[in-house]
Amino acid sequence: MTLEILRDVLGWCTLINIALMLWWVLVILFARDFVYRMHYKWFKLSDESFDRIHYSGMAFYKILIFVFNLVPYLALRIIG
Repeated sequence: MTLEILRDVLGWCTLINIALMLWWVLVILFARDFVYRMHYKWFKLSDESFDRIHYSGMAFYKILIFVFNLVPYLALRIIG
């Protein structure tokens, strides 16, 4: 596998993961009540727990995108 292929793969992975992150944020922003009702049926979460879990999950996912996709992609762009 060449560096160009690896760079392209990481670039697409970054874009796909950012799109998934954006989808998650938009679903929570615009369909929060529906998502909360579904989760409440399965797990009996309080409103505060639901918000905390999703906010923490989004933050963790964003960090993973930066560390495992974006930073290696940028490093490969820098070296050539």
